Amino acid sequence: MGSSFVFKLGGVMLLCMLVITPNVEAGVTCGQVTSSLAPCMSALTGGGSPSPACCGGIRSLNSMASTPADRKAACSCLKSAASSVKGINLSAASGLPGKCGVHIPYPISTSVDCSKVN
Repeated sequence: MGSSFVFKLGGVMLLCMLVITPNVEAGVTCGQVTSSLAPCMSALTGGGSPSPACCGGIRSLNSMASTPADRKAACSCLKSAASSVKGINLSAASGLPGKCGVHIPYPISTSVDCSKVN
């Protein structure tokens, strides 16, 4: 992995920690979201099929986000990451859960209203 990738991933993690304020009800943190999706960066920037590690991270994140508060927190982090990391293909990002056979109740998009996620 190039230092550029590590720098971008570190920036996303820092941004997520700053953007998502701690929520007593939410058990999912932005750090967990970022860690779960780290193996997906090549699929998000280059397209193509997600790796087994990527799909495992998506499944893990989906099971962690079991309450509305968790899903809102995960949505906010995904939205921030999608808009802050250069080179992410938003079409690939929105299709990634489906490619892994995982259904999430909101689109991965920079325009999603995470406050309406249940």
